Amino acid sequence: MNLNEIIFIDNLPTLDLHGLDRETARVAINDFINDNLKMKNQIIVIIHGIGTGILRKTTQLVLSQNRNVLEHKIFLYNIGCTIVKLNLTK
Repeated sequence: MNLNEIIFIDNLPTLDLHGLDRETARVAINDFINDNLKMKNQIIVIIHGIGTGILRKTTQLVLSQNRNVLEHKIFLYNIGCTIVKLNLTK
């Protein structure tokens, strides 16, 4: 599935980072990715909000450094969310 084809995210596994600091968000994102790899969920959603952009930047950095992430991008219909495609073939 291509991330550009996703319109509805309500039925996808979601992590909400509101209220977290950078380090807690980093740990939460990596734990969320590991949990979804175990459950064989290929597409996940991370809600970081808009705000000052601190959580968005942290999310993008963590995702770019995680070897289990194939692709990630800001959701077209809500810029406060990032959709992520995980590598399930490992």
